Amino acid sequence: MAGRSEIDALIEMMAKLPGLGPRSARRAVLHLIRKRAVLLQPLAEQMETVARTARECLNCGSVGTSDICEICSDEARATGLLCVVEDVADLWAMERSGVFKGRYHVLGGTLSALDAIGPEELHIPKLLDRVAGEEIEEVILALNATIDGQTTAHYIADQLEGRVRLSSLAQGVPIGGELDYLDDGTITAALNARKSL
Repeated sequence: MAGRSEIDALIEMMAKLPGLGPRSARRAVLHLIRKRAVLLQPLAEQMETVARTARECLNCGSVGTSDICEICSDEARATGLLCVVEDVADLWAMERSGVFKGRYHVLGGTLSALDAIGPEELHIPKLLDRVAGEEIEEVILALNATIDGQTTAHYIADQLEGRVRLSSLAQGVPIGGELDYLDDGTITAALNARKSL
């Protein structure tokens, strides 16, 4: 059908987003087209703005619109408490709970021998530098309860042993669970009941 190539290309791009398959992408694109003035145009403008301004925080690895994110630059945050997470979605999940008042460090993934992801491919060396250079008293390893997450936690714990107090999330995080899918109450309970490593 002539004239649909741009729309088909948009559907294909939308289908690549997590949680959207081809059918969901078609429905979303049709909805956007029907609501062009109130949804499609503002969405396109906002996406262009984010594409232009989004950057990784030079300190913690989070995502924001400045070189140092709002959390790292917030003087009210506890500087001696550092929560290590796998990715930005996990940081956002922790922030949703509203219970953690320290700072974060985003690894950018987990160690994985099968995928050839070692410490240098992640922000682990930067984490070790932060612990050495900042006045950090406790590092909370809030990594997903997967095999790769736990392997990464053990590796980091070995690297930091004797240098700083280490703890991990406790009850409420199921084996194989990912922080981004947990409710706020579960995250709060796990953070409050963290245990020493």
